[in-house]
Amino acid sequence: MNNGVEQGPIRPPNEAYSLLIRVTRNCPWNRCAFCRTYKGERFSVRSVDEIKNDIRTVKEISQEIKKISWNRGLGGKVDASIVRAVFESPHLYSEGFRRISLWLYGGGDTVFLQDADNLRMEADDLAEIVSFLRETFPGVRRITTYARSKTVYLMEVERLEALREAGLSRVHIGLESGYDPLLNFMKKGVTAREHVEAGKKVKASGLELSEYVILGLGGKEMWKPHAIETASVLNQIGPAFIRVRTLKVLKDMPLYAKLEKKEFRLSSDDDIIREEALFIDELDGITSYFASDHILNLLEEVEGQLPEDKPRMREIINRYLTLPEEERINFRLGRRAGLYRKLDDLNNPILSQQVRDCLGKIGSASPEKVEEAIANLMERYI
Repeated sequence: MNNGVEQGPIRPPNEAYSLLIRVTRNCPWNRCAFCRTYKGERFSVRSVDEIKNDIRTVKEISQEIKKISWNRGLGGKVDASIVRAVFESPHLYSEGFRRISLWLYGGGDTVFLQDADNLRMEADDLAEIVSFLRETFPGVRRITTYARSKTVYLMEVERLEALREAGLSRVHIGLESGYDPLLNFMKKGVTAREHVEAGKKVKASGLELSEYVILGLGGKEMWKPHAIETASVLNQIGPAFIRVRTLKVLKDMPLYAKLEKKEFRLSSDDDIIREEALFIDELDGITSYFASDHILNLLEEVEGQLPEDKPRMREIINRYLTLPEEERINFRLGRRAGLYRKLDDLNNPILSQQVRDCLGKIGSASPEKVEEAIANLMERYI
Protein backbone atom coordinates (compact mmCIF):
# COMPACT_ATOMS: atom_id res chain seq x y z
CA MET A 1 0.00 0.00 0.00
CA ASN A 2 1.15 3.56 -0.74
CA ASN A 3 1.42 5.26 2.65
CA GLY A 4 2.56 8.63 1.36
CA VAL A 5 0.10 11.52 1.74
CA GLU A 6 1.73 14.86 1.00
CA GLN A 7 1.54 17.37 3.85
CA GLY A 8 2.05 21.13 4.02
CA PRO A 9 3.81 22.83 6.93
CA ILE A 10 0.93 24.42 8.88
CA ARG A 11 -2.74 24.34 9.79
CA PRO A 12 -4.93 26.44 12.13
CA PRO A 13 -4.83 25.32 15.79
CA ASN A 14 -8.55 24.56 15.75
CA GLU A 15 -7.90 22.05 12.94
CA ALA A 16 -5.60 19.95 15.15
CA TYR A 17 -7.73 16.81 14.69
CA SER A 18 -8.63 17.49 11.06
CA LEU A 19 -7.46 15.42 8.14
CA LEU A 20 -4.89 17.49 6.23
CA ILE A 21 -5.10 17.34 2.44
CA ARG A 22 -2.59 19.42 0.52
CA VAL A 23 -4.21 21.16 -2.46
CA THR A 24 -1.58 23.79 -3.27
CA ARG A 25 2.03 24.18 -2.26
CA ASN A 26 3.23 27.24 -0.38
CA CYS A 27 1.97 30.82 -0.83
CA PRO A 28 1.50 32.82 -4.05
CA TRP A 29 2.25 36.15 -2.29
CA ASN A 30 4.92 35.14 0.24
CA ARG A 31 6.10 38.67 1.08
CA CYS A 32 4.51 39.36 4.47
CA ALA A 33 7.15 40.73 6.84
CA PHE A 34 5.75 38.89 9.88
CA CYS A 35 5.68 35.42 8.25
CA ARG A 36 8.49 32.95 7.71
CA THR A 37 6.53 29.83 6.76
CA TYR A 38 6.92 29.63 2.97
CA LYS A 39 9.98 31.82 2.42
CA GLY A 40 12.23 30.49 -0.34
CA GLU A 41 9.53 28.19 -1.70
CA ARG A 42 7.59 28.56 -4.96
CA PHE A 43 3.82 28.42 -5.13
CA SER A 44 2.26 25.67 -7.21
CA VAL A 45 -1.12 24.01 -7.66
CA ARG A 46 -1.26 20.25 -7.33
CA SER A 47 -3.14 18.28 -9.98
CA VAL A 48 -6.61 16.95 -9.30
CA ASP A 49 -5.33 13.40 -9.90
CA GLU A 50 -2.51 13.81 -7.34
CA ILE A 51 -4.91 15.05 -4.71
CA LYS A 52 -7.48 12.35 -5.41
CA ASN A 53 -4.76 9.72 -5.06
CA ASP A 54 -3.91 11.13 -1.63
CA ILE A 55 -7.58 10.93 -0.64
CA ARG A 56 -7.76 7.31 -1.82
CA THR A 57 -4.64 6.53 0.22
CA VAL A 58 -6.24 8.04 3.30
CA LYS A 59 -9.26 5.80 2.72
CA GLU A 60 -7.08 2.70 2.48
CA ILE A 61 -5.15 3.59 5.64
CA SER A 62 -8.39 4.34 7.49
CA GLN A 63 -9.69 0.89 6.60
CA GLU A 64 -6.46 -0.74 7.81
CA ILE A 65 -6.66 1.12 11.13
CA LYS A 66 -10.28 0.11 11.59
CA LYS A 67 -9.25 -3.52 10.94
CA ILE A 68 -6.93 -3.27 13.95
CA SER A 69 -9.93 -2.09 15.95
CA TRP A 70 -12.10 -4.99 14.77
CA ASN A 71 -9.32 -7.47 15.56
CA ARG A 72 -9.18 -6.08 19.11
CA GLY A 73 -12.93 -6.46 19.54
CA LEU A 74 -13.69 -2.74 19.40
CA GLY A 75 -16.06 -2.92 16.46
CA GLY A 76 -14.14 -0.49 14.27
CA LYS A 77 -13.99 2.29 16.89
CA VAL A 78 -10.63 4.07 17.04
CA ASP A 79 -9.92 4.84 20.69
CA ALA A 80 -6.74 5.79 22.58
CA SER A 81 -5.55 2.17 22.68
CA ILE A 82 -5.58 1.97 18.86
CA VAL A 83 -3.67 5.24 18.56
CA ARG A 84 -1.09 3.97 21.05
CA ALA A 85 -0.73 0.72 19.12
CA VAL A 86 0.00 2.63 15.93
CA PHE A 87 2.41 5.13 17.53
CA GLU A 88 4.28 2.47 19.50
CA SER A 89 5.03 0.41 16.38
CA PRO A 90 6.88 2.77 14.01
CA HIS A 91 8.45 -0.26 12.30
CA LEU A 92 4.95 -1.34 11.24
CA TYR A 93 3.11 1.91 10.74
CA SER A 94 4.20 4.99 8.78
CA GLU A 95 3.80 8.66 9.66
CA GLY A 96 0.71 8.60 7.47
CA PHE A 97 -0.81 5.90 9.66
CA ARG A 98 -0.06 7.91 12.79
CA ARG A 99 -1.67 11.11 11.48
CA ILE A 100 -4.75 9.31 10.23
CA SER A 101 -5.17 7.34 13.46
CA LEU A 102 -5.32 10.68 15.31
CA TRP A 103 -7.85 11.98 12.80
CA LEU A 104 -10.09 8.96 13.35
CA TYR A 105 -9.63 9.21 17.12
CA GLY A 106 -10.77 12.86 16.91
CA GLY A 107 -13.95 11.83 15.15
CA GLY A 108 -12.76 11.58 11.54
CA ASP A 109 -15.28 14.21 10.48
CA THR A 110 -13.30 17.37 9.69
CA VAL A 111 -10.89 18.12 6.83
CA PHE A 112 -8.53 21.06 6.34
CA LEU A 113 -7.16 21.83 2.88
CA GLN A 114 -3.55 23.07 2.78
CA ASP A 115 -1.62 25.40 1.87
CA ALA A 116 -1.96 29.21 2.02
CA ASP A 117 -4.32 30.12 -0.83
CA ASN A 118 -6.29 27.23 -2.30
CA LEU A 119 -8.81 29.53 -3.99
CA ARG A 120 -6.10 30.23 -6.55
CA MET A 121 -6.94 26.80 -7.95
CA GLU A 122 -9.55 26.70 -10.72
CA ALA A 123 -12.94 26.72 -8.97
CA ASP A 124 -14.18 23.71 -10.93
CA ASP A 125 -11.10 21.69 -9.96
CA LEU A 126 -11.39 22.61 -6.30
CA ALA A 127 -15.10 21.80 -6.35
CA GLU A 128 -14.28 18.39 -7.85
CA ILE A 129 -11.80 17.69 -5.03
CA VAL A 130 -14.26 18.78 -2.33
CA SER A 131 -17.01 16.64 -3.88
CA PHE A 132 -14.66 13.67 -4.07
CA LEU A 133 -13.80 14.09 -0.40
CA ARG A 134 -17.48 14.11 0.50
CA GLU A 135 -18.13 11.00 -1.60
CA THR A 136 -15.12 9.13 -0.19
CA PHE A 137 -15.87 10.08 3.42
CA PRO A 138 -19.65 10.57 3.75
CA GLY A 139 -19.28 11.17 7.49
CA VAL A 140 -17.26 14.35 7.04
CA ARG A 141 -19.23 17.32 8.40
CA ARG A 142 -16.75 20.16 7.73
CA ILE A 143 -14.19 20.99 5.04
CA THR A 144 -12.20 24.20 5.44
CA THR A 145 -9.42 26.05 3.63
CA TYR A 146 -7.02 28.99 3.88
CA ALA A 147 -7.38 31.83 1.35
CA ARG A 148 -5.95 35.31 0.82
CA SER A 149 -8.28 38.32 0.96
CA LYS A 150 -6.86 39.60 -2.33
CA THR A 151 -7.72 36.35 -4.09
CA VAL A 152 -11.28 36.38 -2.77
CA TYR A 153 -11.63 40.08 -3.61
CA LEU A 154 -10.93 39.26 -7.26
CA MET A 155 -13.38 36.33 -7.35
CA GLU A 156 -17.03 36.29 -8.30
CA VAL A 157 -19.45 35.34 -5.54
CA GLU A 158 -20.85 32.65 -7.84
CA ARG A 159 -17.53 30.78 -7.74
CA LEU A 160 -17.63 30.78 -3.96
CA GLU A 161 -21.24 29.60 -4.03
CA ALA A 162 -20.25 26.71 -6.30
CA LEU A 163 -17.59 25.66 -3.78
CA ARG A 164 -20.14 25.76 -0.97
CA GLU A 165 -22.53 23.66 -3.02
CA ALA A 166 -19.73 21.16 -3.67
CA GLY A 167 -19.24 20.80 0.10
CA LEU A 168 -16.74 23.44 1.26
CA SER A 169 -17.76 24.72 4.70
CA ARG A 170 -15.45 27.48 5.87
CA VAL A 171 -12.76 29.86 4.66
CA HIS A 172 -9.90 30.98 6.94
CA ILE A 173 -8.47 34.41 6.01
CA GLY A 174 -5.46 36.14 7.53
CA LEU A 175 -6.82 39.65 7.98
CA GLU A 176 -3.96 40.52 10.39
CA SER A 177 -4.88 44.24 10.41
CA GLY A 178 -7.40 46.68 8.98
CA TYR A 179 -5.06 49.68 9.12
CA ASP A 180 -3.74 50.54 5.67
CA PRO A 181 -0.36 52.07 6.69
CA LEU A 182 0.38 48.96 8.74
CA LEU A 183 -0.75 46.60 5.98
CA ASN A 184 1.62 48.45 3.65
CA PHE A 185 4.48 48.42 6.18
CA MET A 186 4.07 44.66 6.65
CA LYS A 187 3.79 44.08 2.85
CA LYS A 188 0.47 42.29 3.25
CA GLY A 189 -0.50 42.99 -0.36
CA VAL A 190 -4.10 43.96 0.40
CA THR A 191 -6.00 47.06 1.57
CA ALA A 192 -8.61 47.46 4.28
CA ARG A 193 -11.29 48.05 1.63
CA GLU A 194 -10.30 44.83 -0.16
CA HIS A 195 -10.43 42.97 3.17
CA VAL A 196 -13.99 44.20 3.66
CA GLU A 197 -15.14 43.35 0.14
CA ALA A 198 -13.54 39.89 0.31
CA GLY A 199 -15.16 39.15 3.66
CA LYS A 200 -18.55 40.26 2.41
CA LYS A 201 -18.23 37.99 -0.64
CA VAL A 202 -17.49 34.95 1.51
CA LYS A 203 -20.50 35.70 3.68
CA ALA A 204 -22.75 36.33 0.67
CA SER A 205 -21.80 32.91 -0.70
CA GLY A 206 -23.07 31.17 2.42
CA LEU A 207 -19.61 29.96 3.48
CA GLU A 208 -18.51 30.41 7.08
CA LEU A 209 -15.73 32.97 7.52
CA SER A 210 -12.91 32.89 10.06
CA GLU A 211 -10.73 36.04 10.19
CA TYR A 212 -7.33 36.17 11.92
CA VAL A 213 -5.93 39.23 13.71
CA ILE A 214 -2.36 39.64 14.98
CA LEU A 215 -2.16 41.38 18.35
CA GLY A 216 1.00 43.47 18.65
CA LEU A 217 1.44 43.82 14.89
CA GLY A 218 1.35 47.62 15.13
CA GLY A 219 4.21 47.71 17.60
CA LYS A 220 4.60 50.74 19.86
CA GLU A 221 3.92 53.27 17.10
CA MET A 222 0.80 51.94 15.39
CA TRP A 223 -0.92 49.86 18.07
CA LYS A 224 -3.86 52.23 18.56
CA PRO A 225 -4.95 52.70 14.92
CA HIS A 226 -4.25 48.99 14.38
CA ALA A 227 -6.78 48.10 17.09
CA ILE A 228 -9.38 50.68 16.03
CA GLU A 229 -9.22 50.20 12.26
CA THR A 230 -9.07 46.41 12.48
CA ALA A 231 -12.22 46.43 14.58
CA SER A 232 -13.82 48.78 12.03
CA VAL A 233 -13.10 46.35 9.19
CA LEU A 234 -14.49 43.42 11.17
CA ASN A 235 -17.59 45.40 12.13
CA GLN A 236 -18.30 45.83 8.42
CA ILE A 237 -17.73 42.14 7.66
CA GLY A 238 -19.27 40.39 10.66
CA PRO A 239 -17.39 37.08 10.30
CA ALA A 240 -18.44 33.92 12.10
CA PHE A 241 -15.09 33.84 13.94
CA ILE A 242 -12.47 36.40 14.94
CA ARG A 243 -9.30 34.55 15.93
CA VAL A 244 -6.47 36.46 17.62
CA ARG A 245 -2.78 35.66 17.47
CA THR A 246 0.12 37.39 19.26
CA LEU A 247 3.10 38.62 17.27
CA LYS A 248 6.43 36.89 17.89
CA VAL A 249 9.35 38.01 15.75
CA LEU A 250 12.00 35.43 14.87
CA LYS A 251 15.33 35.98 13.14
CA ASP A 252 14.23 34.35 9.88
CA MET A 253 11.28 36.72 9.45
CA PRO A 254 11.71 39.85 7.26
CA LEU A 255 10.31 41.89 10.17
CA TYR A 256 13.41 41.06 12.21
CA ALA A 257 15.54 43.25 9.95
CA LYS A 258 13.14 46.16 10.55
CA LEU A 259 13.46 45.49 14.27
CA GLU A 260 17.25 45.65 14.12
CA LYS A 261 17.13 48.90 12.13
CA LYS A 262 14.76 50.33 14.74
CA GLU A 263 12.08 50.78 12.08
CA PHE A 264 9.79 48.74 14.30
CA ARG A 265 9.53 48.61 18.09
CA LEU A 266 7.93 45.64 19.81
CA SER A 267 5.03 46.11 22.18
CA SER A 268 5.39 44.55 25.62
CA ASP A 269 2.96 41.89 26.84
CA ASP A 270 1.13 44.53 28.90
CA ASP A 271 0.99 46.86 25.88
CA ILE A 272 -0.56 44.06 23.81
CA ILE A 273 -3.19 43.36 26.48
CA ARG A 274 -4.14 47.06 26.47
CA GLU A 275 -4.34 46.88 22.67
CA GLU A 276 -6.59 43.83 22.92
CA ALA A 277 -8.85 45.71 25.35
CA LEU A 278 -9.24 48.61 22.91
CA PHE A 279 -9.81 46.20 20.02
CA ILE A 280 -12.61 44.41 21.91
CA ASP A 281 -14.15 47.73 22.97
CA GLU A 282 -14.30 48.82 19.32
CA LEU A 283 -16.03 45.64 18.09
CA ASP A 284 -19.66 46.61 17.77
CA GLY A 285 -22.85 45.41 16.13
CA ILE A 286 -21.57 41.93 15.22
CA THR A 287 -22.27 38.43 16.50
CA SER A 288 -18.85 36.88 15.88
CA TYR A 289 -17.23 34.33 18.16
CA PHE A 290 -14.01 35.82 19.56
CA ALA A 291 -11.47 32.99 19.79
CA SER A 292 -8.10 33.10 21.55
CA ASP A 293 -7.03 29.68 20.32
CA HIS A 294 -3.26 30.03 20.20
CA ILE A 295 -0.62 29.28 22.83
CA LEU A 296 1.17 32.61 22.21
CA ASN A 297 -1.83 34.58 23.47
CA LEU A 298 -1.15 35.62 27.05
CA LEU A 299 -4.80 35.66 28.14
CA GLU A 300 -6.16 32.53 26.49
CA GLU A 301 -9.39 32.79 28.49
CA VAL A 302 -10.35 36.09 26.79
CA GLU A 303 -12.76 34.29 24.50
CA GLY A 304 -16.50 34.27 23.94
CA GLN A 305 -19.55 35.13 21.89
CA LEU A 306 -20.06 38.74 20.89
CA PRO A 307 -21.74 40.84 22.07
CA GLU A 308 -22.95 39.06 25.21
CA ASP A 309 -19.54 37.90 26.47
CA LYS A 310 -17.75 41.22 25.94
CA PRO A 311 -18.15 42.38 29.59
CA ARG A 312 -16.71 39.11 30.90
CA MET A 313 -13.79 39.29 28.46
CA ARG A 314 -13.01 42.88 29.46
CA GLU A 315 -13.23 41.96 33.14
CA ILE A 316 -10.49 39.35 32.65
CA ILE A 317 -8.27 41.92 30.92
CA ASN A 318 -8.92 44.50 33.65
CA ARG A 319 -8.14 41.92 36.30
CA TYR A 320 -4.77 41.17 34.70
CA LEU A 321 -3.84 44.83 34.22
CA THR A 322 -4.60 45.68 37.86
CA LEU A 323 -2.46 42.87 39.26
CA PRO A 324 0.70 44.00 41.08
CA GLU A 325 3.72 43.96 38.76
CA GLU A 326 5.25 40.98 40.56
CA GLU A 327 2.12 38.90 39.93
CA ARG A 328 1.94 39.97 36.28
CA ILE A 329 5.53 38.81 35.79
CA ASN A 330 4.76 35.57 37.60
CA PHE A 331 1.75 34.94 35.34
CA ARG A 332 3.64 35.81 32.16
CA LEU A 333 6.47 33.40 32.94
CA GLY A 334 4.09 30.67 34.11
CA ARG A 335 1.95 31.05 31.03
CA ARG A 336 4.92 30.91 28.65
CA ALA A 337 6.32 27.90 30.52
CA GLY A 338 3.01 26.09 30.04
CA LEU A 339 2.16 25.99 33.75
CA TYR A 340 -0.75 28.44 33.64
CA ARG A 341 -3.81 28.45 31.40
CA LYS A 342 -5.89 31.13 33.16
CA LEU A 343 -5.51 33.86 35.76
CA ASP A 344 -7.05 31.72 38.49
CA ASP A 345 -3.99 29.46 38.22
CA LEU A 346 -2.12 32.16 40.14
CA ASN A 347 -4.11 30.99 43.17
CA ASN A 348 -2.72 27.46 42.85
CA PRO A 349 0.03 27.42 45.53
CA ILE A 350 1.97 24.57 43.90
CA LEU A 351 2.05 26.14 40.44
CA SER A 352 2.76 29.66 41.66
CA GLN A 353 5.61 28.39 43.82
CA GLN A 354 7.10 26.56 40.84
CA VAL A 355 7.09 29.82 38.91
CA ARG A 356 8.62 31.72 41.82
CA ASP A 357 11.36 29.11 41.99
CA CYS A 358 12.00 29.59 38.27
CA LEU A 359 12.17 33.35 38.73
CA GLY A 360 14.68 32.84 41.53
CA LYS A 361 16.90 30.72 39.28
CA ILE A 362 16.66 33.22 36.41
CA GLY A 363 17.48 36.11 38.69
CA SER A 364 14.32 38.01 39.56
CA ALA A 365 16.40 41.11 40.31
CA SER A 366 17.27 41.34 36.60
CA PRO A 367 14.26 42.28 34.45
CA GLU A 368 16.34 41.77 31.30
CA LYS A 369 17.00 38.11 32.17
CA VAL A 370 13.32 37.49 32.87
CA GLU A 371 12.30 39.05 29.56
CA GLU A 372 14.92 36.99 27.74
CA ALA A 373 13.63 33.80 29.37
CA ILE A 374 10.03 34.60 28.43
CA ALA A 375 11.04 35.40 24.84
CA ASN A 376 12.95 32.13 24.56
CA LEU A 377 9.98 30.16 25.89
CA MET A 378 7.67 31.76 23.31
CA GLU A 379 9.92 30.62 20.46
CA ARG A 380 9.12 27.00 21.30
CA TYR A 381 5.56 27.46 20.08
CA ILE A 382 6.29 28.73 16.56
